[in-house]
Amino acid sequence: MLRRVISGSVRPAIQSRASLVLLGSRSYASSTVVVAAASTSPFAPLDSFTRRHIGSSDKDLGEMLNTVGATSLDGLVSATVPPAIYRSSLLNLGPEKAESTSLSELKAIASQNKVLKSFIGQGFYGTITPPVVLRNVIENPAWYTSYTPYQAEIAQGRLESLLNFQQMVQDLTGFDCANASLLDEATACAEALSFTHRVVAANIFSGEADAAEVNAGKNTFIVSADCHPQDIAVVKTRAYPLGITVKVVQTVEEIAVLLNGKDALKSVFGVMLQYPTTDGRVLSVEKLQNVAAAAKKAGAMTVAVTDLLALTMVRPPAEWGADVAIGSSQRFGVPMNYGGPLAAFFATSEKFKRQAPGRIIGVSKDSRGRPALRMALQTREQHIRREKATSNICTAQALLANVAAMYAVYHGAEGLTAIANRAHGMAETLRQGLVDLGLLNGAQLQEVFDTFVVANLTSAEAAAVHSRSVSLGFNLRNVNATSIGVSVDETTTREDLVKVLAAFVGDLPSWKTSTVEKVPAAQWEKELAARLKAPKAESVLEHLYERAQSAGRLSFSKDTKRTSAFLTHPVFQSYHTEHEMLRYLHRLQARDISLANSMIALGSCTMKLNATVELIPVTWPEFANMHPYAPVDQAAGYERLFADLRTWLSEITGFPGLSLQPISGSSGEYAGLMVIRKYLEAKGEIPKRNICLIPVSAHGTNPASAVLVGFDVMTVACDKDGNVDLADLEAKLAQHGENVACVMVTYPSTHGIYEEGIRQITAAVHKVGAQVYMDGANMNAQVGLTRPADIGADVCHLNLHKTFAIPHGGGGPPAAPIGVAAHLVPYMPGNPLDVEANSTNVLGAVSGTRVAVPAILPISWTYINLMGASGLRKATSVAILNANYMAKRLEKHYPVLYRGKNGFAAHEFILDLRPIKAVTGIEAEDIAKRLMDYGFHAPTMSFPVSGTLMIEPTESESRAELDRFCDVMIQIRAEIAEIEAGRMDRKNNPLKNAPHTAADLSDSNWNRPYSRETAAFPLPYLRNSKFWPSVNRVDNLHGDRAFTCSCWGVPLTEYNNLKKVA
Repeated sequence: MLRRVISGSVRPAIQSRASLVLLGSRSYASSTVVVAAASTSPFAPLDSFTRRHIGSSDKDLGEMLNTVGATSLDGLVSATVPPAIYRSSLLNLGPEKAESTSLSELKAIASQNKVLKSFIGQGFYGTITPPVVLRNVIENPAWYTSYTPYQAEIAQGRLESLLNFQQMVQDLTGFDCANASLLDEATACAEALSFTHRVVAANIFSGEADAAEVNAGKNTFIVSADCHPQDIAVVKTRAYPLGITVKVVQTVEEIAVLLNGKDALKSVFGVMLQYPTTDGRVLSVEKLQNVAAAAKKAGAMTVAVTDLLALTMVRPPAEWGADVAIGSSQRFGVPMNYGGPLAAFFATSEKFKRQAPGRIIGVSKDSRGRPALRMALQTREQHIRREKATSNICTAQALLANVAAMYAVYHGAEGLTAIANRAHGMAETLRQGLVDLGLLNGAQLQEVFDTFVVANLTSAEAAAVHSRSVSLGFNLRNVNATSIGVSVDETTTREDLVKVLAAFVGDLPSWKTSTVEKVPAAQWEKELAARLKAPKAESVLEHLYERAQSAGRLSFSKDTKRTSAFLTHPVFQSYHTEHEMLRYLHRLQARDISLANSMIALGSCTMKLNATVELIPVTWPEFANMHPYAPVDQAAGYERLFADLRTWLSEITGFPGLSLQPISGSSGEYAGLMVIRKYLEAKGEIPKRNICLIPVSAHGTNPASAVLVGFDVMTVACDKDGNVDLADLEAKLAQHGENVACVMVTYPSTHGIYEEGIRQITAAVHKVGAQVYMDGANMNAQVGLTRPADIGADVCHLNLHKTFAIPHGGGGPPAAPIGVAAHLVPYMPGNPLDVEANSTNVLGAVSGTRVAVPAILPISWTYINLMGASGLRKATSVAILNANYMAKRLEKHYPVLYRGKNGFAAHEFILDLRPIKAVTGIEAEDIAKRLMDYGFHAPTMSFPVSGTLMIEPTESESRAELDRFCDVMIQIRAEIAEIEAGRMDRKNNPLKNAPHTAADLSDSNWNRPYSRETAAFPLPYLRNSKFWPSVNRVDNLHGDRAFTCSCWGVPLTEYNNLKKVA
């Protein structure tokens, strides 16, 4: 038996309502004593938040400070943060709030939103989230607090769900490869532009040797004017710095002519079509095939921006010749959320898999030979390939992709088809009514799915229709001054259809009443029946439906109609009752580790508490059910929320300019760098300034983002203490200063230290006329103690999904506003729907809505409002203390790689495992997998230094949890010592064989040189609460060599066995 080595003194038990857990020889109690916050008033609320958010009691904090050799929190942080940038005064953010008070304040703000029924469409639609999915996924911390599934063995549940998402997209689009989501449809269009350019330029698409030189020089991307305007706007932004020409063409016939022209072969690399179009038309397959064939002949790729629900009824893009299908899965159970978050998708042929953006879930096998899932082809991602990556994307929309996948699982092919047929029938019923009213020409109607446009109105008529629709409680799309769009969806009711028709007929008798909003639908239907001469007043809609059916408009033409099967895998046929669905969700949930299980100490990821009080408002209908293009005067609540966040984040960062449009950390980097580029361009310094200096320790997104904005990446060395090598930086600035556009820095550094020379760095950069971009990944170590602007940064993005409490969601949703200095304010992102109003200096749109992910911003609003200035400062201070406390406890067992000037780390620290590997062969991965046996997710592995673990505990973890993790790491070190001493085999030991599953322990053929207890219960606390990995160590090489990203990659026998496991 291994000796249980536990260091440190035994803490006295806290007399509270906390439960005791035995861990080795140590008794632990929850470190937060449940008492009311101190107050001078006997009437003060008792539900204060800061004491709930910060994991340790003041008593524990005092003992921890003693351990690290500090006398107070202020003393610790003043010795850790360089004096030149240290802020001793509180931010101007107001006091801490009670939970009930904050919720009441936010509810009052939310009530200012006027949530009207939406018929706007344009890529966003009403949907009904199945309650079983709403409660057990969206509102379930086991799903929303998990991390991106890099540690596959403890993420099999959400990996299966994301594989379902991929299968759903593959089936509906007709392709054999899909990714596990992108950020939104508009940015997916931008990714499609980059993807097609990359594939064609590398001569992968044509494959003809004599075309290689021509393909490498192509720089024109054709976009149909029938695409959604927000998609076109974001594509133009992406193309601009890359020197790509975007040519918007009015009709598919004109596109075909261009592609057949003599210049296309030399210049065009891609074409993007909307299917169905933004005005709802389902273009004939013949026309689409003509475009796709002409594109292929010209050596260009065809991209279809499509609607998954429509694809249940119309031919999938792959069948008419498209090479890529992209779009949004929002209408599959994800609320409109005023624009986000939502999950986009990207599908293509498997032969292009290594060039595809975003994460792809693949099927591999574990060490026992059983099927196991993992993220495939990770070597193409930004964190490995850096400036050569396929994309700068470092996250996706996993939580929302899971919702969309479960929507498809719950409804199946039959259910989705029924929803689509109902929407299509309602659209045609409305169209027939407008034909009979003389507002549409029945002879000129083209095939549509759920959307159509009423054109050729006068501007006065159109304005009157909009006014009447608002008075009846709904919005129509304002296509232009004389055209109105109408989109129906899953939530549309019979009463809605009656009111829409009534809005188009201004002389109905009830319009003369003073309270038209109170007129019942039955009365409107009666009046419409008289006007339309329907046989029965109460059945006017049935009358119109039958007329549309008689005209042949309720079914699509033979060439357009879908005939291929979809969603035939058993997963989409097995869970159509709530009991079965509920149990399936919980089976998947049980395979994953989240913050609901234990601390996730991922360095540079800030897996802090995502408090329930912060998450409650996300699904309030006032926030969730608003269409992003509803009139702004209906969104006063959201506008107040945005204004508050801009004010607060500006105070926190010191920047006067704040844009909420970037949708993720990578998007924030891209937007911030584009702001710098636009500023330099306005000064006439582009293309002269084209170099972006980046430390070698930087996140991989930094160089990947720099390339996207047209900069050349030049790396800067780090010294032996983990700091940016000032001599190397100054040498490069001296040599290339007039060509340097910017320097990207992370602060504190990715090495977990506050660099003393940061002001020297920013001053040197500014001296040569360049700008400083600060990566906000480590902002959790700045809030309240220092500010990016005070340090000398010009731009900084803020990961709200790290520092400001938005959960990671298993790989999204993210949110990353950018703050900019005053001289950069004129160059911030513009409105995607009002391009003409943007000045020539404005960056352009970087996502499809003015604010990218409005529905999760209440989380950060609530966090800041609850914590107040003092709470935020204390949170940052405790984050620093927690990291240093753990480093102190572990330093006798593992070398701590970097520390600051006074011997302290920042909010994270790095354990150097390379000496262990040199002696025993045990690697960082082995320790990461062994941690699973103890019920922990591994810290960040081999970043920023190979062969290390980077640990970030955050302020939210209790001393009990910190100690438990430290004790586990110390116990693992004792296991390694057994290998060092020769008492344990170098290849057959608990670390190399980790993780251990229940199948391992129940195997009658146990032939390992250690006991079952050592394998699965190495410390006593595990007998009280044990997480069992559902698979053994996953074979990464096999997963890439035998690549498959489909549910069908798992043998049905194995799937059925897994299905039966509770």
